Amino acid sequence: MTRRSCAIYATGILCAHLLIVGIALVVAQVFQTMIYNRLKKELTLTEASRVFESWKNPPPPVYMEYYFFNVTNPEVFLAGGKAAVTQIGPYTYREYRPRENVTFLENGTKVYALNPKSFVFVPEKSRGNPEVDILRTVNIPAVAVMNELNSYSFLLRTFVSMWMNSIGVEIFMTRTVHEVLWGFKDPLLSKIHAMKPEVDEMFGLMWKKNGTDEGEFVFLTGERDYMEYGRIDTWNGLTEMSWWSSNQSNMINGTDGSVFHPLLSRKELLYIFAADLCRSIHLGYVEDVEVKGIPAYRFAPPHDVLQSPKENPTNAGFCVPAGDCLGTGVLKVSVCREGAPIVVSFPHFYQADAMYVNAVEGLSPNKEEHETYLDLNPTTGVPIRACKRAQLNIILNRVPGFPKTKHLNFTIFPIMFVNETATIDDDSATQMRTLLLIVTLVSNFPLLIVGMGAILLVVFVLLVCRSRQKKTAKDETAYTQVSDKPEVEPSENNHTNQPMRNGSYIAMSPVEAQKC
Repeated sequence: MTRRSCAIYATGILCAHLLIVGIALVVAQVFQTMIYNRLKKELTLTEASRVFESWKNPPPPVYMEYYFFNVTNPEVFLAGGKAAVTQIGPYTYREYRPRENVTFLENGTKVYALNPKSFVFVPEKSRGNPEVDILRTVNIPAVAVMNELNSYSFLLRTFVSMWMNSIGVEIFMTRTVHEVLWGFKDPLLSKIHAMKPEVDEMFGLMWKKNGTDEGEFVFLTGERDYMEYGRIDTWNGLTEMSWWSSNQSNMINGTDGSVFHPLLSRKELLYIFAADLCRSIHLGYVEDVEVKGIPAYRFAPPHDVLQSPKENPTNAGFCVPAGDCLGTGVLKVSVCREGAPIVVSFPHFYQADAMYVNAVEGLSPNKEEHETYLDLNPTTGVPIRACKRAQLNIILNRVPGFPKTKHLNFTIFPIMFVNETATIDDDSATQMRTLLLIVTLVSNFPLLIVGMGAILLVVFVLLVCRSRQKKTAKDETAYTQVSDKPEVEPSENNHTNQPMRNGSYIAMSPVEAQKC
């Protein structure tokens, strides 16, 4: 056997082995299963896991952008006209949110943690100075008092109204942005505090929220099931809430929005419990995106999250008392926030009924600026980019006994909205890209084997064809014609000892017969 034949046989054998092994690995998904099992094991909130430290101290910077609606025509609105507002801001703050008092429970299957948040003003990302800029907005303490007295007698309401007028309380107030956001000593609350010490005399939208947490959380670590990674088990010791009017609405579903289970699917719904909204919301897949070279799925709240019960009956549980419902795009949360009739929505009433948008001049909802979304890497479940946007509103309406409200039309009045943003930092993005590259290479290793086998198959076929061509050419040139002259017949007269040709054909090349 020649060397050429050995090479052909060796190529064929190697090709067959690579194809058989590669196809078997692809069908059995051995490497995919191995890498996915490894991801499920690594992406848990155990103390020894790599992700624990980033969960405990999130590296991506989080920014809170506060936008306010400045009222430009309060007199017109109080006279029964349409309010006009102008948006001011953003006033941007860096948010720090480390997890503290972390304690593992039940053999590492659960973890207890507090999540205090602190805020530091970032002037270079802001438009204006909150301590200087003046804001005219709804006097929320005054509205809260009127709302609280709505169930009392007309006589008492009239007496309180006269008392409020005597101390100069109006429905609209003028304060600096810093005061409205972080707190000031309110004259009305101060008077009430003197009579009822349990009432705080300070008011601010973020009063007592700088350096405090949203409650005690117990999370599932994913040790038992990777699908439970980061899911909230209890909040303030509760497995469900009690202030909504249905069991489904009172459920505490999903994570806190900072982590999700790995191996996400485009078909699934993701749940987030938002303590500031007093409820859980779900997000659905929107599109594939890429952030800093990292592939991600974009998830956003679908339209049905804040739909009215007429369009989505499952939302009837958020009407308190039962049957007392608002329209699409707004949610009354005063049931979990005592005092003012607070309503939350998306900024500028995005995805809300047109009547809420048209009730106030100066609003222009759009998807790009007002949609909430999460960009999650589907392999790891890690948030790559996030934008949480929510608007705070208050209900203004006539209150019998308070003459200043007699011309008011029912209005869900916008106060401010917040844009909470976070994008993965460059170092974490580099690590993520490296991890995903390794996962891709390992997962596709069987395909590489099949590809090498296919290449060797092509080489094998070419070698076989070339070998056969050479063999055919050799057979065709085994005999070559020497001469076209006819053979000379011997005669009696020819006495010369002339040798005869050794036939008309001889092997390979013409050769003369040798003389003796």
